[in-house]
Amino acid sequence: MAAPQARFSICLVEDAQSRLLFLHRAADRPLGPCKWGFPAGHIEDGESPEACARREMREEIGDSHTVTELARLGPLRDTLFGGIYELHLFHYRWLGGQVQLNDEHTDYAWLAAGEHLALPVMDGIDEDIRLMRVWPLAMLNRAKLSPPLRAAE
Repeated sequence: MAAPQARFSICLVEDAQSRLLFLHRAADRPLGPCKWGFPAGHIEDGESPEACARREMREEIGDSHTVTELARLGPLRDTLFGGIYELHLFHYRWLGGQVQLNDEHTDYAWLAAGEHLALPVMDGIDEDIRLMRVWPLAMLNRAKLSPPLRAAE
């Protein structure tokens, strides 16, 4: 398999009520403008996936919060873009603090299982949730899942 064109760390941040933190991307963003997604970003040369995840959370939601890691998964190849991207997923528990958005985002929301279905979300969101098994399959958009991930639980 060819080397990935880019590598990403993606952070699924869950609170005590099993809600996930979604960020609304600004209109000027090259990836997913005006769509809802998770704190995430490119892994820089020489940076570990974990260091990238922590850096992206600091940059995108500030550093006035505390989280603890629950699980991680990766490296994976994307299923939506022909496997050209390497993905590292991190599932965190929100322990407290506040969200302080940077200029990449215009809003944030804590969403319960299935509430994201009414919003324009970035490609891959449902797959990330499914892979990390945060919410049940019934709460996801099956049409946005690759065939292996559509299988019943």
